[in-house]
Amino acid sequence: MNEDVFNASLRGFLKKVGITSQREIEKAVREAVASGRLKGNEKLPAKVVLTIGSVDLVHDISGEIELG
Repeated sequence: MNEDVFNASLRGFLKKVGITSQREIEKAVREAVASGRLKGNEKLPAKVVLTIGSVDLVHDISGEIELG
């Protein structure tokens, strides 16, 4: 395994995950606030499940997103 290639590829994947996830969360929250489903001051429980089937990885990350 080439560590440099692996590291660069992994960082690229994580950057893509972070950027696209942030956009989707922002879009969903703004739409929920605009439609009245959220007031805009909630704390939203959130969970991400990372899976890589070929190495049997399943990793849950839970947290909270505070709106204000």
